[in-house]
Amino acid sequence: MRFAQFHPEQIIEAGPYDVTESEIVQFAQKYDPQWFHTNATAAAQHRFGGLVASGWNTCSIAMRMLVETVLHDSESFASPGLSYVKWPNPVRPGDRLRLVASVLEARRSKSKPWLGILRWRWQMVNAAGAEVLDLEATSLFQLPPT
Repeated sequence: MRFAQFHPEQIIEAGPYDVTESEIVQFAQKYDPQWFHTNATAAAQHRFGGLVASGWNTCSIAMRMLVETVLHDSESFASPGLSYVKWPNPVRPGDRLRLVASVLEARRSKSKPWLGILRWRWQMVNAAGAEVLDLEATSLFQLPPT
């Protein structure tokens, strides 16, 4: 999508995305090697009752879903960060995830007219409807001069 196609109150859906045990373990081994992400046997004996994905793995899945759905042909070039990120429920092997992104603001910068600013909320749920990710992101877009 092009920046001009975004508008406040717009809802964008992405997915589904099926999570595998091997994906959870491989991501965790490389980036978040805590035992409850990497050791299914130990995780089964603990609070979660099984292997769970890293929250950063969950964010990466959401990013991929949005790139494939809306950002791949856009003028998007950076992000200054997130206002917040929450993982209310764990992502588990076999989960089928769906993402809903709600546009909160889409505007051209007054001081830098070549800059588009998109503020949006990403909410991801599993097949049972449990929310597994809630975040607010800002994305920057390189726009032609006015």
